Amino acid sequence: MLEIRNLSFSVEEDGIRKDIIKNLNATVKDGKFIVITGPNGSGKSTLARLIMGIEKPSAGQILLDGEDITWLSITERAKKGISFAFQQPVRFKGIRVKDLLRLASGKNLSVSAACDYLSEVGLCARDYIDREINSSLSGGELKRIEIATLLARHTRLSLFDEPEAGIDLWSFQNLIRIFEKMRNEIKDSSILIISHQERILNIADEILMLSDGTIRERGTPAELMPKLVNAGNGVCQKLR
Repeated sequence: MLEIRNLSFSVEEDGIRKDIIKNLNATVKDGKFIVITGPNGSGKSTLARLIMGIEKPSAGQILLDGEDITWLSITERAKKGISFAFQQPVRFKGIRVKDLLRLASGKNLSVSAACDYLSEVGLCARDYIDREINSSLSGGELKRIEIATLLARHTRLSLFDEPEAGIDLWSFQNLIRIFEKMRNEIKDSSILIISHQERILNIADEILMLSDGTIRERGTPAELMPKLVNAGNGVCQKLR
């Protein structure tokens, strides 16, 4: 279980303090698929970076299974079982897909096992297993390969920062199917997605509405979607 207690994050701009995250509290229980949404500039991506350890808070705590991980490094958090998927997946020239999956799993994964992970994200294994993680892959392909690496890691918490960014409609539809499958199969792990796409919001167990750096509302899609769709401020969007 992930617990966020009284978390704050500020930056200095031209000698002026700007509060990005303000005394934020949230809990992500095991076996849950949670989506954090909110208007642009509300602090969504900053919160994701704080959870992963890319940024350090000005105040507050982050706990995983009761352990304070607030000041742990990215590597230490990864070892604790937190995985992070960037808006734009990183390309690794010279590294093949099967090598990346082996690194993610932490063991000498067989080609057959690596192919199984690719199949889970809807990729034909024989077409991708020996491909390099380079510019020859589309944004949608990279997204699915990145998700395959998260599956190979068997992480406690899978964190996605706006996974719909930079992909076409066909890739987005495949992404939704993958997330639906992950949601149906999670047990002792959890999934946290930063998104404002309606189809992702609709498959959440719970939506957390972030505004002005803190959680303003939380509830099920049935409870919050009517408000978000009618908000008229870009909080909830359809992929066009």
